[in-house]
Amino acid sequence: MKIVFFGSAHFAVPALEALVKSKHEIVCVVTQPDKKKGRHLHLAGTDVKGTAAAAGLKTFQPEKIKSRESVNFLKDLDADLFIIVAYGQIFSQEVLDIPKIMPLNIHASLLPAYRGAAPINWAVINAEKKTGVTIMYVSLKMDSGPVILQKEIKIEENDTALSLEEKLRYLGAELLMDALKLIDSRSYRLLEQDEDKVILAPKLKKEDGLIDWHTPAVDIHNQIRGVLPWPGAFTGYGGKILKIFQADVLPVFPNHRVVPGEVIRADKQGIVVACGRGFLNLKELQLEAGKRMSGQNFIIGHKLVAGEILGKNK
Repeated sequence: MKIVFFGSAHFAVPALEALVKSKHEIVCVVTQPDKKKGRHLHLAGTDVKGTAAAAGLKTFQPEKIKSRESVNFLKDLDADLFIIVAYGQIFSQEVLDIPKIMPLNIHASLLPAYRGAAPINWAVINAEKKTGVTIMYVSLKMDSGPVILQKEIKIEENDTALSLEEKLRYLGAELLMDALKLIDSRSYRLLEQDEDKVILAPKLKKEDGLIDWHTPAVDIHNQIRGVLPWPGAFTGYGGKILKIFQADVLPVFPNHRVVPGEVIRADKQGIVVACGRGFLNLKELQLEAGKRMSGQNFIIGHKLVAGEILGKNK
């Protein structure tokens, strides 16, 4: 089959690599325009563009995928399938109607759960025990199209949004190949989603990383794991922002009245902070304008002591 691949982010790379190795013809790779990145703001292409270039594939980088120029370009490719993975633009119905067979998408959740831009993050934040990937027919309404295939995996206790993404991007590529076999043989089925079971996963905002120490330790632990890589979990300390990248839950701590946000221990054994219920041992931190470091090294370099209250400067 003749395929146009739409993708930009790191998540999409394994799917493109799998297609390159398959029997199918990739007639074009569509990805976001180059952007200025890094300290010196040099123009750089997307992860998908780099993969496409290494494979010698034709690329197209429109500012707007819904423009008349883009529509005409895509029609001229005469593709059987559009495969859309972490592309980053909204499609019009006119564009979705172009492929001869259908437009397909890999979505990083078990739809209809976690429709939206941040399904992996919210699954971790909300303490889900499982997630997965869905191959679906793309409809105009976000992530609402009928499902062709799904596969679930367990969310491990110490998974972060980053580690889970790494698992799901390869699972998505594998499941895409299974879906293409079904489509090629015309043996696929389209299963409509149950609208009563929809859970939304909107794009994360800066404030989603702000820690409320009055909430239970286990919830803050899930927040820390779920808001990586951005915005990251953060609190206030000494008039600056303190980011927390890793922590362990301590359900009890002996002989201490709970004051949420209070540092009740800061020594070589760890930085223990009281929460609304339970305690957190902070394992990896970064003070604003400083380096990311272990809790033990943080104590050496900063005057954090028991009795201080985190977050009061937020």
